[in-house]
Amino acid sequence: MARIAPSVAAVRNAVRAALRSEARAGSGSLITPAGAEPAGGAVSAGRLVLVACSGGADSLALAAATAFVAPRLGLRAGLVTVDHGLQDGSAARAAAVAEWARSAGLDPVEVAPVDVSGRPGGPEAAAREARYEALSAAAERNGASAVLLGHTRDDQAETVLLALARGAGPRGLAGMPYRRGRLLRPLLDVSRDDTRKACAALGLAAWADPHNTDPAYARSRVRADALPALIAALGPGVVANLARTAALTAADAAYLDQVAAEALDACRSAAGLSVAGLAGLPPAIRSRVLHAWARELGAPGAALSHRHVVALDALVTGWHGQGPAALPGGIVVGRRAGHLARGEL
Repeated sequence: MARIAPSVAAVRNAVRAALRSEARAGSGSLITPAGAEPAGGAVSAGRLVLVACSGGADSLALAAATAFVAPRLGLRAGLVTVDHGLQDGSAARAAAVAEWARSAGLDPVEVAPVDVSGRPGGPEAAAREARYEALSAAAERNGASAVLLGHTRDDQAETVLLALARGAGPRGLAGMPYRRGRLLRPLLDVSRDDTRKACAALGLAAWADPHNTDPAYARSRVRADALPALIAALGPGVVANLARTAALTAADAAYLDQVAAEALDACRSAAGLSVAGLAGLPPAIRSRVLHAWARELGAPGAALSHRHVVALDALVTGWHGQGPAALPGGIVVGRRAGHLARGEL
């Protein structure tokens, strides 16, 4: 028997751990930690998972591993490649990825063209929003229970560094979740080096996205300069330690969010939220309650920042008769008769 390259084994093992839980899950939205198996329940043959694949080493290694592992777990595996139309030859490259996927036994295989023009935020944010919309639509259209993304441990470390630079709180430092809804990231404990080696071992020609080395993008600068500098100064364990920080913070943040959800319900009043109830909460919980409530009122999450939550908190803890707090989306919140309530512009 031919020996499997360690890098190929690493990627397949990570995918197997994720898909084993997926195969046994009673619901596609079940959130299961990597490697964990739900108690009971038989493998459900024929459930579909989709791999999001750009043709880069990370997603290509993920797609190859999924094509190998999924049928052995009674699952069907397909692929979606999103064409952002931002580079010359992108349509041809997407078609080549789709052709390879069909040859690898993945089915269904789709090319999803998207239009990123006219979207708010920078080009990275616009492309990401369009991509996730396309992946969600493909999952709905095909009845897929999960969409697998190729983010690696290195991507997670970069995400934590970017969050630190922005002054993010625990939610930002938690990095990318292993699972959120249908989106599943099996490779968060696998290194980028292993995905590249896996592609080489399998004879797969991966595409090198020029955006990944373009210094115009903050993540590219972190990848090319900041993270290598930290590794040189502190040792190669920095990447794994940053990723571990994300996992530990995510567990804490999930618990605090659960407590905050219960506190939000306890603070509700006919007018909005009870100031007395809010004032009695620990600051870490109160800030989460106010953030969640602002989202309920319609404030867009991408625009809702720490300063908005601070302004709401001042209506509770620093009240001196000031006017209402302005939130994104044209929403204002004021304090009236012991309650926080939505007002009018």
